[in-house]
Amino acid sequence: MSYLFTSESVSEGHPDKVADQISDALLDHFLAFDPESKVACETLVTTGQVVLAGEVKSDTYLDVQNIARDVINKIGYTKGEYQFSGDSCGVISLIHEQSQDISQGVDRGEKEQQGAGDQGMMFGYATNETENYMPLALDISHKILQTLADLRREGSEISYLRPDAKAQVTIEYSDDNVPVRIDTIVVSTQHDAFDADDEVMLAKIKKDIINILIPKVRAQLSESIQVLFDDDIKYHINPTGKFVIGGPHGDTGLTGRKIIVDTYGGKGAHGGGAFSGKDPSKVDRSAAYASRHIAKNLVAAGVADEVLVQVSYAIGVVEPTSIFIDTYDTSKIGLSDGEIAKKVAQLFDMRPFAIEERLKLRNPIYLESAAYGHMGKEPQTVTKVFESPYNGKVEKEVELFTWEKLDRVEEVKKLFNL
Repeated sequence: MSYLFTSESVSEGHPDKVADQISDALLDHFLAFDPESKVACETLVTTGQVVLAGEVKSDTYLDVQNIARDVINKIGYTKGEYQFSGDSCGVISLIHEQSQDISQGVDRGEKEQQGAGDQGMMFGYATNETENYMPLALDISHKILQTLADLRREGSEISYLRPDAKAQVTIEYSDDNVPVRIDTIVVSTQHDAFDADDEVMLAKIKKDIINILIPKVRAQLSESIQVLFDDDIKYHINPTGKFVIGGPHGDTGLTGRKIIVDTYGGKGAHGGGAFSGKDPSKVDRSAAYASRHIAKNLVAAGVADEVLVQVSYAIGVVEPTSIFIDTYDTSKIGLSDGEIAKKVAQLFDMRPFAIEERLKLRNPIYLESAAYGHMGKEPQTVTKVFESPYNGKVEKEVELFTWEKLDRVEEVKKLFNL
Protein backbone atom coordinates (compact mmCIF):
# COMPACT_ATOMS: atom_id res chain seq x y z
CA MET A 1 0.00 0.00 0.00
CA SER A 2 1.28 3.49 -0.83
CA TYR A 3 2.20 5.88 1.97
CA LEU A 4 2.73 9.59 2.57
CA PHE A 5 5.87 11.33 3.84
CA THR A 6 6.18 15.02 4.75
CA SER A 7 9.04 17.48 5.25
CA GLU A 8 9.09 21.19 6.00
CA SER A 9 11.44 24.12 5.56
CA VAL A 10 11.52 27.67 6.90
CA SER A 11 12.70 30.89 5.27
CA GLU A 12 15.77 32.95 6.12
CA GLY A 13 13.38 35.41 7.80
CA HIS A 14 11.97 32.82 10.20
CA PRO A 15 13.06 33.92 13.70
CA ASP A 16 14.97 30.70 14.44
CA LYS A 17 16.82 31.07 11.14
CA VAL A 18 17.59 34.73 11.86
CA ALA A 19 19.27 33.49 15.05
CA ASP A 20 21.17 30.76 13.18
CA GLN A 21 22.46 33.22 10.58
CA ILE A 22 23.68 35.68 13.19
CA SER A 23 25.51 32.90 15.05
CA ASP A 24 27.19 31.67 11.87
CA ALA A 25 28.08 35.21 10.76
CA LEU A 26 29.88 35.70 14.07
CA LEU A 27 31.65 32.36 13.61
CA ASP A 28 32.76 33.31 10.09
CA HIS A 29 34.21 36.60 11.32
CA PHE A 30 36.13 34.90 14.13
CA LEU A 31 37.56 32.32 11.70
CA ALA A 32 38.38 34.96 9.08
CA PHE A 33 40.63 36.86 11.48
CA ASP A 34 41.78 33.89 13.59
CA PRO A 35 41.34 30.44 11.96
CA GLU A 36 42.14 28.70 15.26
CA SER A 37 39.18 30.32 17.04
CA LYS A 38 37.04 28.09 19.25
CA VAL A 39 33.44 29.30 19.08
CA ALA A 40 30.11 28.21 20.51
CA CYS A 41 27.82 31.17 19.93
CA GLU A 42 24.07 31.29 20.63
CA THR A 43 21.59 33.97 19.56
CA LEU A 44 18.11 34.92 20.76
CA VAL A 45 15.92 37.32 18.78
CA THR A 46 12.62 38.83 19.87
CA THR A 47 10.70 42.09 19.49
CA GLY A 48 13.32 44.80 19.03
CA GLN A 49 16.08 42.81 20.75
CA VAL A 50 18.99 40.50 19.97
CA VAL A 51 20.88 38.65 22.71
CA LEU A 52 24.26 37.07 21.92
CA ALA A 53 25.70 34.50 24.31
CA GLY A 54 28.21 31.69 24.32
CA GLU A 55 31.86 30.82 24.71
CA VAL A 56 34.73 31.99 22.51
CA LYS A 57 38.49 31.48 22.61
CA SER A 58 40.12 33.68 19.97
CA ASP A 59 42.99 36.09 19.36
CA THR A 60 40.67 38.50 17.59
CA TYR A 61 38.06 40.99 18.80
CA LEU A 62 34.90 41.79 16.86
CA ASP A 63 32.15 44.39 16.76
CA VAL A 64 29.53 41.69 17.27
CA GLN A 65 26.67 44.17 17.47
CA ASN A 66 27.39 45.54 13.99
CA ILE A 67 27.76 42.02 12.52
CA ALA A 68 24.34 41.05 13.91
CA ARG A 69 22.72 44.21 12.49
CA ASP A 70 24.21 43.58 9.05
CA VAL A 71 22.76 40.05 8.96
CA ILE A 72 19.31 41.26 9.98
CA ASN A 73 19.29 43.98 7.33
CA LYS A 74 20.46 41.61 4.57
CA ILE A 75 17.66 39.19 5.44
CA GLY A 76 15.19 42.02 4.86
CA TYR A 77 14.16 43.30 8.28
CA THR A 78 14.65 46.97 7.44
CA LYS A 79 11.25 48.57 8.12
CA GLY A 80 9.82 49.93 11.35
CA GLU A 81 6.44 48.29 10.75
CA TYR A 82 8.10 44.87 11.10
CA GLN A 83 8.75 45.72 14.80
CA PHE A 84 12.25 44.31 14.25
CA SER A 85 14.93 46.07 12.23
CA GLY A 86 18.69 45.78 11.98
CA ASP A 87 19.06 49.54 12.30
CA SER A 88 16.94 49.97 15.41
CA CYS A 89 17.02 46.75 17.44
CA GLY A 90 19.00 46.48 20.67
CA VAL A 91 21.95 44.05 20.61
CA ILE A 92 23.24 42.68 23.91
CA SER A 93 26.44 40.63 24.00
CA LEU A 94 27.00 38.13 26.82
CA ILE A 95 29.78 36.21 25.06
CA HIS A 96 32.61 35.05 27.34
CA GLU A 97 35.74 32.88 27.17
CA GLN A 98 35.58 29.12 26.64
CA SER A 99 35.95 26.91 29.71
CA GLN A 100 39.46 25.54 30.27
CA ASP A 101 37.86 22.26 31.36
CA ILE A 102 36.56 21.80 27.81
CA SER A 103 39.56 23.11 25.88
CA GLN A 104 42.07 20.89 27.73
CA GLY A 105 40.39 17.82 26.24
CA VAL A 106 40.34 19.23 22.72
CA ASP A 107 43.62 21.10 22.27
CA ARG A 108 46.73 18.95 21.91
CA GLY A 109 50.38 19.59 21.08
CA GLU A 110 49.94 17.72 17.82
CA LYS A 111 46.85 18.78 15.88
CA GLU A 112 46.35 15.22 14.61
CA GLN A 113 45.67 14.21 18.22
CA GLN A 114 42.93 16.80 18.69
CA GLY A 115 40.12 15.28 20.73
CA ALA A 116 36.42 15.52 19.94
CA GLY A 117 34.82 18.68 21.28
CA ASP A 118 31.94 16.74 22.81
CA GLN A 119 30.44 13.31 23.14
CA GLY A 120 27.46 12.26 21.03
CA MET A 121 26.38 10.70 17.77
CA MET A 122 26.06 12.34 14.38
CA PHE A 123 24.29 11.16 11.23
CA GLY A 124 24.70 11.60 7.50
CA TYR A 125 22.14 10.50 4.92
CA ALA A 126 21.80 10.31 1.15
CA THR A 127 19.23 8.96 -1.30
CA ASN A 128 19.22 8.75 -5.09
CA GLU A 129 15.64 10.03 -5.40
CA THR A 130 16.94 13.51 -6.32
CA GLU A 131 19.90 14.82 -8.32
CA ASN A 132 21.50 16.29 -5.18
CA TYR A 133 20.95 13.05 -3.22
CA MET A 134 18.50 14.71 -0.82
CA PRO A 135 15.02 13.61 0.26
CA LEU A 136 12.51 14.93 -2.26
CA ALA A 137 9.97 16.51 0.12
CA LEU A 138 12.66 18.57 1.85
CA ASP A 139 14.34 19.54 -1.42
CA ILE A 140 11.07 20.92 -2.82
CA SER A 141 10.29 22.68 0.48
CA HIS A 142 13.68 24.46 0.39
CA LYS A 143 13.18 25.46 -3.26
CA ILE A 144 9.72 26.89 -2.54
CA LEU A 145 11.14 29.22 0.11
CA GLN A 146 14.29 30.17 -1.77
CA THR A 147 12.15 31.11 -4.78
CA LEU A 148 9.73 32.99 -2.54
CA ALA A 149 12.67 34.99 -1.14
CA ASP A 150 13.83 35.78 -4.69
CA LEU A 151 10.34 37.04 -5.54
CA ARG A 152 10.32 39.15 -2.36
CA ARG A 153 13.61 40.82 -3.21
CA GLU A 154 12.64 41.43 -6.82
CA GLY A 155 9.29 42.84 -5.73
CA SER A 156 7.84 43.03 -9.23
CA GLU A 157 5.59 39.96 -9.56
CA ILE A 158 4.62 39.72 -5.88
CA SER A 159 5.09 43.06 -4.11
CA TYR A 160 3.64 42.43 -0.65
CA LEU A 161 5.91 39.69 0.74
CA ARG A 162 7.68 39.99 4.09
CA PRO A 163 10.69 37.87 5.22
CA ASP A 164 9.05 35.24 7.47
CA ALA A 165 7.69 32.09 5.78
CA LYS A 166 7.32 28.31 6.09
CA ALA A 167 6.67 25.56 3.53
CA GLN A 168 5.70 21.91 3.83
CA VAL A 169 5.48 19.22 1.16
CA THR A 170 3.82 15.79 1.38
CA ILE A 171 4.89 13.13 -1.13
CA GLU A 172 2.99 9.95 -1.94
CA TYR A 173 5.30 6.93 -2.27
CA SER A 174 4.65 3.53 -3.81
CA ASP A 175 5.18 0.24 -1.97
CA ASP A 176 8.72 0.08 -3.34
CA ASN A 177 9.56 3.56 -1.96
CA VAL A 178 9.36 5.45 -5.25
CA PRO A 179 7.77 8.95 -5.31
CA VAL A 180 4.45 8.77 -7.20
CA ARG A 181 2.96 12.25 -6.83
CA ILE A 182 2.88 15.34 -4.66
CA ASP A 183 -0.12 15.10 -2.38
CA THR A 184 -0.07 18.38 -0.42
CA ILE A 185 1.80 21.70 -0.42
CA VAL A 186 1.53 24.10 2.52
CA VAL A 187 2.89 27.66 2.30
CA SER A 188 2.55 30.27 5.02
CA THR A 189 4.09 33.61 4.12
CA GLN A 190 4.24 36.86 6.02
CA HIS A 191 2.85 39.78 4.04
CA ASP A 192 2.09 43.49 4.17
CA ALA A 193 -1.26 44.69 5.49
CA PHE A 194 -3.86 44.80 2.70
CA ASP A 195 -6.50 47.50 2.17
CA ALA A 196 -8.89 44.75 1.02
CA ASP A 197 -10.85 42.56 3.43
CA ASP A 198 -9.38 39.27 4.65
CA GLU A 199 -11.12 37.05 2.09
CA VAL A 200 -9.94 39.12 -0.87
CA MET A 201 -6.42 39.29 0.59
CA LEU A 202 -6.21 35.51 1.12
CA ALA A 203 -7.55 34.79 -2.36
CA LYS A 204 -4.91 37.07 -3.88
CA ILE A 205 -2.06 35.40 -1.93
CA LYS A 206 -3.28 31.89 -2.79
CA LYS A 207 -3.57 32.75 -6.48
CA ASP A 208 -0.06 34.24 -6.58
CA ILE A 209 1.52 31.30 -4.77
CA ILE A 210 -0.11 28.69 -7.02
CA ASN A 211 0.17 30.57 -10.33
CA ILE A 212 3.49 32.44 -9.91
CA LEU A 213 5.60 30.71 -7.27
CA ILE A 214 4.89 27.02 -7.90
CA PRO A 215 5.59 27.12 -11.68
CA LYS A 216 8.96 28.76 -10.95
CA VAL A 217 9.78 26.02 -8.44
CA ARG A 218 8.65 23.27 -10.80
CA ALA A 219 10.86 24.64 -13.59
CA GLN A 220 13.95 24.15 -11.40
CA LEU A 221 13.33 20.41 -11.05
CA SER A 222 14.22 17.49 -13.32
CA GLU A 223 11.56 16.20 -15.71
CA SER A 224 11.10 13.06 -13.61
CA ILE A 225 10.15 15.25 -10.63
CA GLN A 226 8.08 17.78 -12.61
CA VAL A 227 5.61 15.04 -13.55
CA LEU A 228 4.78 14.58 -9.86
CA PHE A 229 2.99 17.94 -9.91
CA ASP A 230 -0.59 17.25 -11.00
CA ASP A 231 -3.95 19.01 -10.81
CA ASP A 232 -4.94 17.08 -7.67
CA ILE A 233 -2.38 18.64 -5.31
CA LYS A 234 -4.02 19.97 -2.16
CA TYR A 235 -2.84 23.52 -1.38
CA HIS A 236 -3.02 25.16 2.04
CA ILE A 237 -1.89 28.76 1.62
CA ASN A 238 -1.76 30.86 4.81
CA PRO A 239 -4.31 28.48 6.32
CA THR A 240 -4.67 30.44 9.59
CA GLY A 241 -5.63 33.63 7.75
CA LYS A 242 -3.62 36.83 7.47
CA PHE A 243 0.03 36.74 8.47
CA VAL A 244 1.13 40.36 8.94
CA ILE A 245 2.79 40.02 12.34
CA GLY A 246 5.78 37.71 11.97
CA GLY A 247 9.52 37.36 12.31
CA PRO A 248 11.09 37.94 15.73
CA HIS A 249 8.18 40.24 16.66
CA GLY A 250 5.69 37.41 16.17
CA ASP A 251 7.78 34.59 17.63
CA THR A 252 11.04 34.51 19.57
CA GLY A 253 13.89 32.84 17.68
CA LEU A 254 16.77 30.76 19.02
CA THR A 255 19.88 29.24 17.48
CA GLY A 256 19.60 25.51 16.86
CA ARG A 257 15.84 25.02 16.86
CA LYS A 258 15.55 23.91 13.23
CA ILE A 259 17.90 20.92 13.16
CA ILE A 260 15.59 18.77 11.01
CA VAL A 261 15.16 21.56 8.46
CA ASP A 262 18.97 21.88 8.51
CA THR A 263 19.51 18.20 7.68
CA TYR A 264 17.14 15.71 6.02
CA GLY A 265 13.58 16.74 6.82
CA GLY A 266 12.91 13.74 9.05
CA LYS A 267 14.46 11.15 6.74
CA GLY A 268 17.43 9.19 8.04
CA ALA A 269 18.13 10.17 11.64
CA HIS A 270 19.50 13.00 13.79
CA GLY A 271 21.76 12.86 16.83
CA GLY A 272 20.27 16.03 18.36
CA GLY A 273 23.19 18.43 18.05
CA ALA A 274 22.69 21.76 16.27
CA PHE A 275 25.23 23.26 13.84
CA SER A 276 25.11 27.04 13.71
CA GLY A 277 27.54 29.04 15.82
CA LYS A 278 29.89 26.09 16.38
CA ASP A 279 33.45 25.92 15.09
CA PRO A 280 34.54 22.60 13.49
CA SER A 281 36.17 21.25 16.66
CA LYS A 282 32.58 20.59 17.71
CA VAL A 283 31.83 17.21 16.14
CA ASP A 284 28.11 18.00 16.28
CA ARG A 285 28.87 19.99 13.15
CA SER A 286 32.04 18.61 11.55
CA ALA A 287 31.20 14.92 11.93
CA ALA A 288 27.66 15.47 10.65
CA TYR A 289 29.16 17.07 7.53
CA ALA A 290 31.70 14.24 7.19
CA SER A 291 28.92 11.64 7.55
CA ARG A 292 26.90 13.32 4.80
CA HIS A 293 30.03 13.33 2.62
CA ILE A 294 30.41 9.58 3.14
CA ALA A 295 26.74 8.78 2.55
CA LYS A 296 26.55 10.87 -0.63
CA ASN A 297 29.69 9.34 -2.14
CA LEU A 298 28.49 5.81 -1.29
CA VAL A 299 25.15 6.35 -3.04
CA ALA A 300 26.74 8.12 -6.02
CA ALA A 301 29.18 5.22 -6.40
CA GLY A 302 26.32 2.75 -6.55
CA VAL A 303 26.89 0.98 -3.23
CA ALA A 304 23.20 1.43 -2.35
CA ASP A 305 20.16 3.52 -3.29
CA GLU A 306 19.91 4.94 0.22
CA VAL A 307 22.52 5.18 2.98
CA LEU A 308 22.54 6.32 6.60
CA VAL A 309 25.90 6.84 8.33
CA GLN A 310 26.25 7.19 12.09
CA VAL A 311 29.47 8.14 13.85
CA SER A 312 29.92 8.64 17.60
CA TYR A 313 32.55 10.25 19.84
CA ALA A 314 33.69 10.63 23.44
CA ILE A 315 34.74 14.14 24.49
CA GLY A 316 38.49 14.60 24.31
CA VAL A 317 39.04 11.24 22.57
CA VAL A 318 40.63 11.23 19.12
CA GLU A 319 39.15 8.16 17.44
CA PRO A 320 35.38 7.77 17.01
CA THR A 321 33.75 5.23 19.31
CA SER A 322 31.71 3.72 16.46
CA ILE A 323 30.84 3.94 12.77
CA PHE A 324 27.51 2.47 11.67
CA ILE A 325 25.99 2.04 8.21
CA ASP A 326 22.35 1.33 7.26
CA THR A 327 21.54 0.76 3.58
CA TYR A 328 17.83 0.08 4.22
CA ASP A 329 18.11 -3.21 2.31
CA THR A 330 19.10 -1.34 -0.87
CA SER A 331 22.74 -2.51 -0.97
CA LYS A 332 23.96 -3.63 -4.40
CA ILE A 333 27.31 -5.19 -3.43
CA GLY A 334 26.57 -8.41 -1.54
CA LEU A 335 28.06 -7.22 1.75
CA SER A 336 26.32 -6.74 5.08
CA ASP A 337 25.96 -3.23 6.45
CA GLY A 338 28.49 -4.11 9.14
CA GLU A 339 31.03 -5.15 6.49
CA ILE A 340 30.38 -1.93 4.58
CA ALA A 341 30.99 0.07 7.78
CA LYS A 342 34.38 -1.58 8.32
CA LYS A 343 35.49 -0.71 4.79
CA VAL A 344 34.21 2.87 5.17
CA ALA A 345 36.32 3.23 8.33
CA GLN A 346 39.38 2.22 6.29
CA LEU A 347 38.73 4.83 3.59
CA PHE A 348 37.51 7.85 5.59
CA ASP A 349 39.59 9.15 8.50
CA MET A 350 37.01 10.33 11.04
CA ARG A 351 39.37 11.85 13.60
CA PRO A 352 38.24 15.46 14.28
CA PHE A 353 41.35 17.15 12.88
CA ALA A 354 41.35 14.87 9.81
CA ILE A 355 37.75 15.93 9.10
CA GLU A 356 38.67 19.61 9.47
CA GLU A 357 41.55 19.19 7.02
CA ARG A 358 39.70 17.03 4.49
CA LEU A 359 36.68 19.30 4.28
CA LYS A 360 38.59 22.59 4.80
CA LEU A 361 36.40 23.51 7.74
CA ARG A 362 38.67 26.09 9.43
CA ASN A 363 37.53 28.69 6.94
CA PRO A 364 34.75 31.31 7.09
CA ILE A 365 32.22 29.20 5.14
CA TYR A 366 29.26 28.87 7.46
CA LEU A 367 26.82 31.77 6.95
CA GLU A 368 25.80 30.34 3.57
CA SER A 369 24.76 27.10 5.25
CA ALA A 370 22.57 28.72 7.91
CA ALA A 371 19.38 28.96 5.82
CA TYR A 372 17.66 26.48 3.45
CA GLY A 373 19.64 23.51 4.71
CA HIS A 374 23.26 22.61 5.36
CA MET A 375 23.06 19.63 3.01
CA GLY A 376 22.25 19.34 -0.70
CA LYS A 377 23.75 22.60 -1.92
CA GLU A 378 26.19 22.95 -4.80
CA PRO A 379 29.90 23.12 -3.86
CA GLN A 380 31.44 26.37 -5.06
CA THR A 381 34.48 28.59 -4.62
CA VAL A 382 33.83 32.22 -3.67
CA THR A 383 35.75 35.23 -2.44
CA LYS A 384 34.50 36.66 0.84
CA VAL A 385 35.47 40.00 2.38
CA PHE A 386 35.45 40.68 6.12
CA GLU A 387 35.97 44.09 7.70
CA SER A 388 36.52 44.95 11.34
CA PRO A 389 37.25 48.25 13.12
CA TYR A 390 39.79 46.33 15.20
CA ASN A 391 41.40 44.03 12.60
CA GLY A 392 41.12 45.83 9.28
CA LYS A 393 40.00 44.07 6.11
CA VAL A 394 40.52 40.43 5.12
CA GLU A 395 39.72 38.92 1.72
CA LYS A 396 39.58 35.13 1.49
CA GLU A 397 38.88 32.66 -1.29
CA VAL A 398 37.03 29.72 0.24
CA GLU A 399 35.23 26.56 -0.82
CA LEU A 400 31.60 26.32 0.28
CA PHE A 401 29.84 23.01 0.97
CA THR A 402 32.91 20.82 0.60
CA TRP A 403 30.97 17.97 2.22
CA GLU A 404 28.75 17.89 -0.89
CA LYS A 405 31.62 17.11 -3.25
CA LEU A 406 31.58 13.77 -5.06
CA ASP A 407 35.35 13.56 -4.87
CA ARG A 408 35.65 10.06 -3.39
CA VAL A 409 33.38 8.17 -5.77
CA GLU A 410 36.19 6.48 -7.68
CA GLU A 411 37.89 5.42 -4.45
CA VAL A 412 34.60 4.00 -3.17
CA LYS A 413 34.08 2.08 -6.42
CA LYS A 414 37.57 0.64 -6.18
CA LEU A 415 37.09 -0.29 -2.52
CA PHE A 416 33.86 -2.17 -3.28
CA ASN A 417 34.89 -3.51 -6.72
CA LEU A 418 32.18 -1.56 -8.54
